[in-house]
Amino acid sequence: MTHNPPSKFSVVIAAAGQSTRFHDPNFKKPFAILEGKAVWLHSVDRFLKRPDVHQVIVVIPPDERDSFASKFGANVAVLGIEVVVGGTQRADSVRNGLAAVRVDCDFVAVHDAARPCLADAWIDRLFKAAVTHRCAVLAVPVASTLKKSADGMKIDSTMDRSHLWLAQTPQVFERRLLVDAFAKFGDSSFTDEAQLMEMANVSVQLVEGSPMNIKLTTNEDLALASAIIKSQLPTRFDAPLHPFADDRIWR
Repeated sequence: MTHNPPSKFSVVIAAAGQSTRFHDPNFKKPFAILEGKAVWLHSVDRFLKRPDVHQVIVVIPPDERDSFASKFGANVAVLGIEVVVGGTQRADSVRNGLAAVRVDCDFVAVHDAARPCLADAWIDRLFKAAVTHRCAVLAVPVASTLKKSADGMKIDSTMDRSHLWLAQTPQVFERRLLVDAFAKFGDSSFTDEAQLMEMANVSVQLVEGSPMNIKLTTNEDLALASAIIKSQLPTRFDAPLHPFADDRIWR
């Protein structure tokens, strides 16, 4: 009896956005400090320890090339990740990252650097669904009441939320399908890679994620992300604690 070899994943971390609503004079949001390290490193860390991930690519803004090398060059070298310069639009940045994906990788996962609160269980479910269905994205059902307003001041109507989902990242696609979709429709207007697949008439599987998989938008979101990350840390109670122990090694 023969068994198929395990699938290989390449991960493209999109960190080339302009962060126009983040309002931090010192950092764009992927490079802001969260729980002692840059936001983008939190996103990268969740993938580096996975045996099914064979490549991690970080896409950075063109104007951050020198600054990124100065601040994070050591991290890049130690972690063994690849850095690619992005473009003016998200599609350009993902396309540049996709061009660096190794041909021996079966699937490409695209993840927003500004979503630093990933949990391993969500990635497990997503990757498994991608292998089965060829394309899969994390998403959560819309829980709030949706109002439509043409002028942004008064309510015109209430929308039916029963079939609506909020798309998240990672979004995972069979590499060849994503390459072909970019070749055919990459110059079109789309807000995420799942929409690009819709244009290519390729079915995308929904995988329920979590409301805790937040995307940082404003500087205030850092406090919420910090609380989520702390809540995800495992707690060890069998450590030989003493007054001088550094209990961080048990977390």
